[in-house]
Amino acid sequence: MNAELLEALAILEKEKNISREALLDAIQQSLILAYKNQYEKGENVTVRIDPETAEYHILAEKEVVAEVQDPALEISLAEAHKISPAYQIGDVAECEIDSPSFGRIATQNAKNVILQKIREEERKSIYNQYIEREHDIVTGVVQRYINRNISINLGRADGWLAESEQVRGENLRPTQRVKVYILEVRDQPKGPRILVSRTHPELVRRLFEEEVSEIREGIIEIKAIAREAGSRTKMAVWSHDPDVDPVGACVGLNGSRVNMIVDELHGEKIDIVNWDENEAYLIENALSPAKVISVLADPDERTALVVVPDYQLSLAIGKEGQNARLAAHLTQYKIDIKSESQAREEGIFDEYYEDEEYDEYSEESEAANILQEAAAQAAAEGAETE
Repeated sequence: MNAELLEALAILEKEKNISREALLDAIQQSLILAYKNQYEKGENVTVRIDPETAEYHILAEKEVVAEVQDPALEISLAEAHKISPAYQIGDVAECEIDSPSFGRIATQNAKNVILQKIREEERKSIYNQYIEREHDIVTGVVQRYINRNISINLGRADGWLAESEQVRGENLRPTQRVKVYILEVRDQPKGPRILVSRTHPELVRRLFEEEVSEIREGIIEIKAIAREAGSRTKMAVWSHDPDVDPVGACVGLNGSRVNMIVDELHGEKIDIVNWDENEAYLIENALSPAKVISVLADPDERTALVVVPDYQLSLAIGKEGQNARLAAHLTQYKIDIKSESQAREEGIFDEYYEDEEYDEYSEESEAANILQEAAAQAAAEGAETE
């Protein structure tokens, strides 16, 4: 019997991830309950279990009396002497109870206690496992659609992918393996409820941490992420090592690293830009791939006026304003974009030079015009020489 019990404990400990101490405690409580059901008393009972051999003893403390009135609490002197000749009237004898003598109902109740304890410990174990992964990513298997929500098998528990956390246009099929971000783990009576997401910006961060060793090692830091799930993400990175190019490391050789993440996100575009402590330069980088002439940033108001070449205006704003919107989220600045012609018509440059509170980055158009004129003149002279 002890060998079978030990084997059962080992299986439960391994498969359910339940500690042996918890299982032995469940057995202890079930035996006490069985005694209570049999004798309607249990305050005087203790159960001792050897954790190594699983050998157990049920012991009841009974008063030694001349005449027994209550067998659950009292023992005769003659019976006490069978345990030890030293017992006298009035002593408390420790009597071992034979568990096979318990009735069917008492045994069934004891079994239910053990099963209930196992369920509780398993639920607690699952909760502890996934609460440690909260705000991290896990790989799961799509199980089924429940209305417009999706149940995803995460291993020992199911994740709940609500419609609001699904990427628009992404068609997840049953049995498909997919990576999700654990938003929250709630402890509930029927088991933990695990809320997951495919749209959260932190999903992108965790994917890059998995794929780029320099990020895991702390050499490169992801400073900010702005995401419109399913369409486009902008990410600003910074290197703590001047010899390591943060953008190049994240992109990988021939785009190998970033392409792995793009594939996982089913074609979502990812712009990786350099973080800069100078907020004007950061705003310029965030508006990539558009070229910028000037950035007039007000750190107090968190606003910025950006001037771009006329032919770059639509690129800077992006389709339906997406590029400008993501740049604003990335930098936490309200960005107003104007073409160079608009800026000159409105006298924006003149206003700026009278206000020294702005942090500014500028590529002077005048200087650019001088260089263009010089190049044109050199070309003309070369043509005359020929």
